[in-house]
Formats: sequence, structure tokens, C-alpha cells
Amino acid sequence: MTSPVEAVIDAARADGRGVLVGYLPAGFPNVQTCIDALIALADSGVDIIELGVPYSDPVMDGVVIQRATNASLESGFRLTQLFDIIRAVTAKVNTPILVMTYWNPVVQYGVDRFATDLKAAGGVGLITPDLIPDEAAEWLAVSDKHGLDRVFLAAPSSTDDRLSSAIAHSRGFVYAVSTMGITGARADVDIAARTLVGRLTGLGATHVCVGVGISTHEHVRNVTGYASGAIVGSHLVSALTDEGTAGVARVTTELVAGLSAHQD
Repeated sequence: MTSPVEAVIDAARADGRGVLVGYLPAGFPNVQTCIDALIALADSGVDIIELGVPYSDPVMDGVVIQRATNASLESGFRLTQLFDIIRAVTAKVNTPILVMTYWNPVVQYGVDRFATDLKAAGGVGLITPDLIPDEAAEWLAVSDKHGLDRVFLAAPSSTDDRLSSAIAHSRGFVYAVSTMGITGARADVDIAARTLVGRLTGLGATHVCVGVGISTHEHVRNVTGYASGAIVGSHLVSALTDEGTAGVARVTTELVAGLSAHQD
């Protein structure tokens, strides 16, 4: 089964670089601005878009993202609007969109119905931070049925067996969590990330992107020196919060500078 996300990573690798994955929450600060910001991400050089589903109990998210997703929920965001946003963005750009969602909203919506609507809107798959492969039988079957990518997380604390399971069941990439904490920009990306990616590649992973704590082009440069890609969330959300769509474009352009720096 062809993975659109793997195809993007492979094309970047052929050009001697890693990829930049950019995260923004759906519906923040409103639906139209969210659409404009996502298009700005793509136009400014993001290779893969990670679109977050606002959720009332975001156990992995840091303060910046929590505030944004809470604001989206308080403004009346509905899950059906997620697909409207994806449809509007994919009509303008070809950048693949992965939806990052906790599992409960998918279950409440209906797993097959969610996959059907995601595919119809132009989305390419899901990142599921609180769903492990051992408990994902329905999603594995449904994602195969609809040809959707599925990204599972790997943490520094994971056993080799758990890492191997994430590798075997992920399609697109394995999401390597760089720290044991929650999301949020940090001064340094932990050395744990490099160690974790080394373990994953040693176990056979070919597509690994690192997230949590990446906020500068130097971080992007360092991470893409040993991983397939770098995932940036909180820094982009802060830019959208403070400066709107123009801020997203500015920060993305700065981050993209790190993709080719390690070739110098």
C-alpha cells in the first residue's frame, strides 16, 4: 500500500534532506484563519501538515497548545468542521495532511465513518498519541480498508518489543517523542531523541520523525541529521496566537532553513 507521507519523506531524502512537519490545531483561532494558516504552512515550506483535533483532556499537550485547543472548543468547534478545513486546504495545496487526534473522538464519531470522511476530504491518515498498536485492531483494519496512514508514538521509555510493534504497525512514519514530558518549545532537544531514533532504526524503522520540544532551525538541523524529519507544534501555535497567519509564514520560513543546513 502506497503511503503519501512516506513518498514525501523519500523524495526529500533523495534530495539529501529531512522533512518538516508542522502542527496547528483545527479551528484556532477560527475556522477561516486556521485554513489560511495551514495554507501558509504549506506555501512556506512545510512538507507534511499535522492538524490537531481539539480535545478536552489533552494529556500530551503543553500549555500553548492546550490554550489554543480550549479556545477552539469554547468558540464552538465541531468535529465535522475538521473535514471542512481539510477539504478547503487540500483544494489549494498538495501537502499531505495527517490528523493528530486522541482516540475517544474517533470512537464517538465512528471509526469507519471518521476514516471515510477523512479520506473524502483529502486527509491521508492519523497520528494517535494515546492508542497503542496492541489496542488498535479496529483502526488497523479500517486504515487498511481506506488506504490511510497511521502513525504510532515511540518514547524513550518504550521496550524494544513496544518499539518493534510501533514500527511494524505504523505507516507514514514512527513518531519519536524526544522527551518524557509534554509538548512545548525547549531550549534543547534532549539527547534522548537521538538515542531513541537509533534504537528505532536499529530495529528496522525506515521513516522516523521527532517531535516535542523542537522550536528553532538549529533544532531542525540537528534532528534531521539523524532522523527523517522534525515535528514543530507549540512554536507555530505561538506564532499564530501572537502574529496571525503572517507569523506562521515567518516562523515556518525560519524553520525550513534548518532542513538544508546540515548539507553545508
